[in-house]
Amino acid sequence: MTREQLEHAIRAACDISQDNELYIFGSQAILGQFPDADEALRQSVEVDLCPKNKPETIDQIDGAIGENSLFHQTHSFYVHGVSLETASLPDGWKERTIKVFDYMDNGKIGLCVEAHDLAASKLIALREKDTEFVRKLLVDEMIDPQILQERIKAIDSHKELKDRALRWVHRMAEELL
Repeated sequence: MTREQLEHAIRAACDISQDNELYIFGSQAILGQFPDADEALRQSVEVDLCPKNKPETIDQIDGAIGENSLFHQTHSFYVHGVSLETASLPDGWKERTIKVFDYMDNGKIGLCVEAHDLAASKLIALREKDTEFVRKLLVDEMIDPQILQERIKAIDSHKELKDRALRWVHRMAEELL
């Protein structure tokens, strides 16, 4: 996915939800802070988002521009309306979001989760694809391991999940030294 495609997704989801602000919190949120992120970080064909002011419209988004929709078939990517409650994000993440304005309508805004917050969230899930994503962020020095550890600690989640994520970051930091 490209930044232009992300902007297209923002425009389409804003139109469907009739909300001019969206939280973008899946992998493609990286395009907010790093519009030219390495292709390895942009492999997903899905944009996970939730309308900020009208979260009840996520099903409408899925139906209109979600997986296997005409939009997906036409543009080779799709938008997944997701409840914010499904993401484990650190305290204060909303204040750190990066605004992405649709180039065709700057009144439609995607609020992309900041890279450290995104990485922390992915490490709580700790799926293989998530660890590969975060490893790439660390290798390319797009995120700092110490800040990442602080963000993991700031997530309201089970201690075991946070400890597992912190151990993973510690191992990666040692490996990359």
